[in-house]
Amino acid sequence: MTHTHGAMHHEGPAGSDNVRDPVCGMQVNPRSPHGMAYDGQTYRFCSERCQQRFAADPERYATHDQTKAPAPAPVGTIYTCPMHPQIRQDHPGACPICGMALEPELPSAEDEDNPELRDFSRRFWWTLPLTLVVLALAMLGHRLDVLATSTRTWLELVLSTPVVLWAGWPFFVRCVQSLRNRSPNMWTLIGIGVGSAYLYSVVATVIPDAFPDSFREHGRVGVYFEAAAVIVSLTLLGQLLELRARSRTSAAIKALLGLAPKTARRIAEDGTEEDVPLANVHVGDRLRVRPGEKVPVDGKVVEGRSSVDESMLTGEPIPVEKSIGDSVIGATLNGTGSLIMQAEQVGSGTVLSQIVQLVAQAQRSRAPMQRMADRVAYWFVLAVLLVAVGTLLAWGVWGPSPSWTYAVLNAVSVLIIACPCALGLATPMSIMVATGRAAQAGVLFRDAEAIERLRTVDTLIVDKTGTLTEGRPAFREVLVANGHEPDEVIRLAASLEQGSEHPLAEAIVAEARRRGATLAAAENFESLTGQGVRGTIDGHRVALGNRDLMRDEGADPSVLASEADRLREAGAGVMYAAVDGRLAGALAVADPIKATSASALNALRAAGIRIVMASGDAQKTAAAVGRTLEIDEVHGEVRPHDKVLLVHSLRAQGRRVAMAGDGINDAPALAAADVGIAMGTGTDVAMSSAQVTLVKGDLRRIVNARAISNATVANMRQNLMFALVYNAVGVPVAAGVLYPAFGLLLSPMIAALAMSLSSVSVVTNALRLARTALNDSTPAGLHDEPVHAG
Repeated sequence: MTHTHGAMHHEGPAGSDNVRDPVCGMQVNPRSPHGMAYDGQTYRFCSERCQQRFAADPERYATHDQTKAPAPAPVGTIYTCPMHPQIRQDHPGACPICGMALEPELPSAEDEDNPELRDFSRRFWWTLPLTLVVLALAMLGHRLDVLATSTRTWLELVLSTPVVLWAGWPFFVRCVQSLRNRSPNMWTLIGIGVGSAYLYSVVATVIPDAFPDSFREHGRVGVYFEAAAVIVSLTLLGQLLELRARSRTSAAIKALLGLAPKTARRIAEDGTEEDVPLANVHVGDRLRVRPGEKVPVDGKVVEGRSSVDESMLTGEPIPVEKSIGDSVIGATLNGTGSLIMQAEQVGSGTVLSQIVQLVAQAQRSRAPMQRMADRVAYWFVLAVLLVAVGTLLAWGVWGPSPSWTYAVLNAVSVLIIACPCALGLATPMSIMVATGRAAQAGVLFRDAEAIERLRTVDTLIVDKTGTLTEGRPAFREVLVANGHEPDEVIRLAASLEQGSEHPLAEAIVAEARRRGATLAAAENFESLTGQGVRGTIDGHRVALGNRDLMRDEGADPSVLASEADRLREAGAGVMYAAVDGRLAGALAVADPIKATSASALNALRAAGIRIVMASGDAQKTAAAVGRTLEIDEVHGEVRPHDKVLLVHSLRAQGRRVAMAGDGINDAPALAAADVGIAMGTGTDVAMSSAQVTLVKGDLRRIVNARAISNATVANMRQNLMFALVYNAVGVPVAAGVLYPAFGLLLSPMIAALAMSLSSVSVVTNALRLARTALNDSTPAGLHDEPVHAG
């Protein structure tokens, strides 16, 4: 209560000189007694509680100057509607179709949280207590007999007014816009339904004598403040869930933008070097890339040698050797060598920027699923409005005295019974229960669209590295020559590589330790960029690397050439080992196939899904994995844009395509597919771009996800049927069609009860999804592990 009182006391009118409370976001008087200094700035708070939260973790909240306006959007920013991507304009505003706040088509890494989300959160949490009190008064007030009837009615009016007129104001704005733009939708129903219930109740409270005695119950004319308040709070809750889901969509793009380094080290013509912001780098600039740094932009190596980790682009876990004349890509990670490069593509021309644009384009290329309730909303709204107007006129002109009182009451009854509470709950309740059931099965759905679409998928594109395979090199095999023992070759190679962070070296060292080898210290260690390493182990000169290094050592690698080629055909990387100038053997390291991949693909094929593999790895390596897993269609050396083209190509054939991947290079295709499926063991960018996440990266869980998808869509249709049947029966009765024959009228109070019953039936039916039986073909234990979000 202290917090609430303080916040209300210090909140100023919009447009005043107030400052923002960094904790709760409320507007605060600059002279508020609650304040503290931090990092050279004084912060003001709405209450002592907010001040205490700030003091406990100032870094979390002290992110923005209280008086500083948000940074303006970059010149040329296009704003679009998340629900209607055809709406595009060069300035902020509201969507003329649905009333949603427009958002930048391509967010920047520095964008703040969604302001609409903050606004709706404040409206919801500040008015929820009022809604609960009004609901308690309406349901229990006449039984407790604590307050006089008139006092209770006026109290409901006072408490519900902020909920309806302040918290629900954005919905009324959208309702008016829908009418002005002649595009009736759910906001039309919500605005008219809530407004009618509230205005009718205000009139019943202020001038109760205008109503016939038949409309009195428990000593007063029936009022519906609780219906209006509850509908507003439920709608706000639904909007909060939707806005949070939408914010995760832009998180993918922000994560991608965050991959690029902020500065580059530029070499001037006189040889001096300086760090400059990335925006100041121009085509033709010479840049130094030091060991462990990210390559700043796309370009070409003009001096030096090094290995560069390009897994963010290709998905291939093994770094690529770079020397003079080779191309390098911005945001990839340089290894132990030093490079001087010449910038060739900067700004929006870099590969990373193109990936960002591909993701944004794919996310905006289609509107999110228009819920099944919205499909009938246009005609349903028109029908309800026509019935309400017809009821008003018919009773006013031909009804018994007092005809216009009956006319107003029956018209309000029509609007109340048609209020879209059940219709609005039909899909969200099913989605809410289904997502919880899916989480128990290790599947996280991002939105309702993914649940509806997954059941229709008939083609699955799978990435190789990290999806079908483990995503990290592991020891495969050792070959020996000239009388050397396998364990000794592995021990010498691991002793030489034990200080390296190279993925291949880690795999060899791990295998030596598994075999119980005792590693020796390496002396005279030397790293030869592009060739390998050498040094002295136990007095012997040992070299480990490619054919070129073997020839330099005087060792002939051709002795093991045929065996090495066999391993390469199987997708392994091979390194030769020489001891004292003679070939000792070769070690093969490969990215192992996940133990679950074969059974997962078999289960998916049994479900009628066509499997296509698309990998950034070499065609030979990709084909080897494809043969092992019996995948007929394999695409190797595929770049991010090629994966998107593959998705579009399959969709053009009439296929419903899902894409499963785990890397940054998969993000554009994940966003472009009908359903993007990310491995929970992969990158945050992939999970943000996808609509479905497999928590443990196990493709077998897709079978479970499809079972849940089928059950959920069926449940949503049942819920919509319940809601529409109630309306189909209730609206004519509320309009008075039974009055001539039976003298039966449906008072607004009974209309509200019928509306509540329809909501109860929808909620009860949705809860059945929690008992959804999962596919028996899924291996045992897959759906026995609960997943706790957060």
